[in-house]
Amino acid sequence: MWFFNRNGPSGFSASSTAEEVTRGIDASGLTAIVTGASSGLGCETTRVLALRGVHVIMGVRNMAAGRDVKDAIVKEIPAARVDFMELDLSSLASVRKFASDFNSSGRPLNLLINNAGIMATPFMLSKDNIELQFATNHLGHFLLTSLLLDTMKKTARESDIEGRIVNVSSEFHRYPYPFEGILFDKLNDQSGYKRFLAYGQSKLANVLHANELTRRFKEDGINITANSLHPGIIATNLFRHNVSLANDNPIRVFLKSLAGLVLKNVEQGAATTCYVALNPQVKGASGEYFSGCNLAAASSYSRNAELAKKLWDFSMDLVQ
Repeated sequence: MWFFNRNGPSGFSASSTAEEVTRGIDASGLTAIVTGASSGLGCETTRVLALRGVHVIMGVRNMAAGRDVKDAIVKEIPAARVDFMELDLSSLASVRKFASDFNSSGRPLNLLINNAGIMATPFMLSKDNIELQFATNHLGHFLLTSLLLDTMKKTARESDIEGRIVNVSSEFHRYPYPFEGILFDKLNDQSGYKRFLAYGQSKLANVLHANELTRRFKEDGINITANSLHPGIIATNLFRHNVSLANDNPIRVFLKSLAGLVLKNVEQGAATTCYVALNPQVKGASGEYFSGCNLAAASSYSRNAELAKKLWDFSMDLVQ
């Protein structure tokens, strides 16, 4: 049960489901990419977009899992149009290959859902020697978005339909490393690494990325929006990297039972993503932050235009 179910100005709340916030929407003719689509929020986002008629391309690390998700969706929704392509956001080479293959396919692209992420991992470096949470949660999506932008611009121009980029962030964006927000000069400093602050840093980067995209789109008169959101705390995502709580630990068992009562399920967790991606109420909104299927105030760090520009330039240098 989700206790915080008071409807906001949108008519929806934190307890709304992805199906509820897209009910009655005919999105046939739209094409979307959803990253991290083989499990959790990405899987539910894919299912509901497909239910509303969107042709969804799932970006997945595990191709067998991607096939299983596609088969399950098509079994439930025979008319669903779902494909899957290999994508490892922690590898810039994988991102480049995915984008090249997609762009070469000639498909349009209306919606880009930057959903994939990892949370509070022990210190590790990516294949490109970049701190893993920053590499996966921000930099991979930054490069992916950059490489797909020409296709999105062409689609928006030829179809006269607003393109939408959706960055799945988190309320943890409010809790990055103190004083700086983004540790540009110490990104790979293992001695100062704090797993939850590093997660907050990567989620702040998601918001800053959407905001800087918005500035550039408006400056160039491009019919694409970019927004970020907090999906809620999902019970199934807890404890993934907390090795101190084994599966049979009584504390873990108790907390998981409590989570089932007060935290969101996957259907609710995917609601804000689907709302921002498809709901006509969001038309024209860009550079905004959403939570519980309503507009919300992001942190002061995330509203710092100079920080957003600095992150953009820093990210560009890393992906060269």
